[in-house]
Amino acid sequence: MSVDRKTVLQTGLVTTPVRGRTAVRTWVVQIVADGLEAGAQVALGARPVTLGAHRGCDLVVDDPQVSRRHAELSAEPDGVRVKDLGSTNGTWWQGSRITEVVVPSGALLKLGAVTVRIGAGEAPRVPPSDRHRFGAMVGRSVAMRELFAVLELAAPSDATVLIEGESGTGKELAARAVHDHSDRAGGPFVVVDCSAIAEALIDSHLFGHVRGAFTGAERERKGAFVEATGGTLFLDELGELPLPAQARLLRALEAQTVQPVGADRPVSVDTRVVAATHRDLARMVAAKTFRFDLFYRLAVVHVALPALRDRLEDLPELIAAFYAGRGVEPGPIAGDNLARLERHAWPGNVRELRNVLERAWAMSGKGAPFAALRLWVDASTAAEVDRPDVVDTSLPFKDAKERWNDQFERRYLAAVFASHDGNITRAAEHAGINRRHFRELLYKHGLLERPRPGGDGDAGDDAE
Repeated sequence: MSVDRKTVLQTGLVTTPVRGRTAVRTWVVQIVADGLEAGAQVALGARPVTLGAHRGCDLVVDDPQVSRRHAELSAEPDGVRVKDLGSTNGTWWQGSRITEVVVPSGALLKLGAVTVRIGAGEAPRVPPSDRHRFGAMVGRSVAMRELFAVLELAAPSDATVLIEGESGTGKELAARAVHDHSDRAGGPFVVVDCSAIAEALIDSHLFGHVRGAFTGAERERKGAFVEATGGTLFLDELGELPLPAQARLLRALEAQTVQPVGADRPVSVDTRVVAATHRDLARMVAAKTFRFDLFYRLAVVHVALPALRDRLEDLPELIAAFYAGRGVEPGPIAGDNLARLERHAWPGNVRELRNVLERAWAMSGKGAPFAALRLWVDASTAAEVDRPDVVDTSLPFKDAKERWNDQFERRYLAAVFASHDGNITRAAEHAGINRRHFRELLYKHGLLERPRPGGDGDAGDDAE
């Protein structure tokens, strides 16, 4: 499949870490029964497809019991809508004749003597970019170059982008890079931290209010959507939005209009939205704490920023970039200092690396080359944040909360995984989460080694 702007908008793009747990955007409709056309298939994307005996149908079903135009299929956020077009012998699913129904991936439809299977289609795979930088983000690792390749394709479109990543991985940098490489680069880039807004004030922050709309509204407020018109609105920590606010955000995205609090009529906007979260929105959708239709609307382009511990080969490039930001040559980036950084767990990711370097420059002098830096890397950091009674008050509230949540995840996963003797299936069942997602969490926290491309077997296989 060629990957161009049309592909991005219709079928979406994802990076490898979120493949398999993002919102399905394309479907494959395939004949699986014996017969002349056995195996024929058609892709279902933004445009509905027709099934029938007539040669003008998107998927021709050659069976005497199938009508000329038998059924129409269209993609929905939560499945595929199947509509019978008044066929003589009917369209059947799960033993019942249907008129119109939304079916999930894997559904088998019966048209005459022919069975048609509906399966989820994958977003196209994009080879890693040749570049080692995108905006302010740098890295030579395959994970970062794949990220760059996806964002390069996504940026010129108006597709919404969903960015996942731990605290300190650079989610705002990624959003800014998308904006700067888009046709909206000359417009505003507006940032809203959804975790820092009181629930009663969310509508005012996002959609604005008129004077006197509520107690304390002494002057009119435009709201973030209006302020970002012609540019990009970055919604950080989207997973913190309560469900009622999610519904209103979805309406604004769909209609490109907002209703200021207290206003009589809506206001048109032209705003691209990039959202970010440290949470797993797919898991929140399953738990019904995040709306599926909003997830589907946002995850047209769905990427995950890798943790620094998963791309230690990027350390020299990151260090060089921080030096360049100060206008200083680092000299050789190697030796004992690099080895010391490579041994660190980096719970604070790239932000922590920057802080380590800032502290070293303060102790060693601004012009000190890397090899001469007096590095102080707190080897007890990981142990300290693992203690249930320690909260890192040196961090802002949001970052401290993210770190606390991450450490809970790691401790819980490690304990459950160990108590089930390394059997992922049993551990996942005990935890009440999907096996694939449990394995991805083990990868995320370094509790299980991710298999190398082309390697033998699956590192996530259960122990016998």
